[in-house]
Amino acid sequence: MNGESAARDGKGFLGTRAGQALATNWAAFFLVLMLITFSLTGRNFLSIVNFQNVVHLQTVPLLLAIAETFVIITGGIDLSVGFVMGLASVGAAKLMQLFLASGLTPGLSIALSMLIVLAGSLVPGLVNGIVITKFKVPPFIATMGMFGIANGLALRISQGYPMIGLPDVLPKIGNSYLLYVRPGDFVSFFAKPENFPDNRVRELLRLIPLSLPFILIVIAALAFTLRRGRFGRHTYALGGSMDASIRSGIAVDAHLVKVYVLSSALAGLAGLFNIFQTGIGNYTTFNAQYEFFAVAAVVVGGASLAGGKGRIWSSVVGVLVLAFLENGLAISGVKPFYRYIAVGVLLVVAVVIDKLFPDMR
Repeated sequence: MNGESAARDGKGFLGTRAGQALATNWAAFFLVLMLITFSLTGRNFLSIVNFQNVVHLQTVPLLLAIAETFVIITGGIDLSVGFVMGLASVGAAKLMQLFLASGLTPGLSIALSMLIVLAGSLVPGLVNGIVITKFKVPPFIATMGMFGIANGLALRISQGYPMIGLPDVLPKIGNSYLLYVRPGDFVSFFAKPENFPDNRVRELLRLIPLSLPFILIVIAALAFTLRRGRFGRHTYALGGSMDASIRSGIAVDAHLVKVYVLSSALAGLAGLFNIFQTGIGNYTTFNAQYEFFAVAAVVVGGASLAGGKGRIWSSVVGVLVLAFLENGLAISGVKPFYRYIAVGVLLVVAVVIDKLFPDMR
């Protein structure tokens, strides 16, 4: 049904092409409107420093949202990504401590720990995929089980405390910028000049956090895979109709396993990046909030929990909407509980829009 006929059927503006475009991309329009509003109500909201800080701090949520995007498109859900991320963080920290104690250099300790953890982060997704496909356990239950397993292992490794004593270079790399500028004086690449005192670092204008090109490369590669690659076509097919996918010759079980392995791999990568940002092996029981934030961002971005619909870039918009909503309300002086209410209302609106326009991607 086109926009004109929908309008004649009583849907009004939402039945027109303009209304459908607004409904399809409402999160992007809302993001722009929100940025304009907070730039008027929040002091220093519209600044390079604030924008860079928000984007830099959203690297981990972006990786988890991308992971959830693939899973949700198949009609599933992965509730374990937050604690898989935490397990990767403390696991890498423990390995670094052991390697450093054995006499390895900091660089080699970091590299080996990253490789081992990235390989190990495939295991939770492999287990999830096998349990879901071979034993027909619903994704919600299977990944909830992995949620508990990863949570327990992370707690056992860390004993519930942040893991310190890691190489000092970690946060220096994770929180560095491409450009350091002192207006009218100098421009430095990748690091401030060695002779520039730390107590004057506020005089420097730091531009383009290293996390930005890193996450953009990941987003672009996976967005291309989802929209243009065979892997992406099969992912959409599974979410659209499992029976039709089987009849068309898609190895459904194998593909689902790959999707869940990809999800846990991205969660492991998020855990490593968390170490580079904080300089510690970071475990907390609040890691459970990460997966729920990721699911909310994907839904706000336009994906359907019923499967078959979703885009990587739309999920990125969903993450930015939630991040700038909280940041803007905080800068504007809004009390925290109102911020939680706003996020909840936004999530309900996203689901209602999905119900009104079920055939749009």
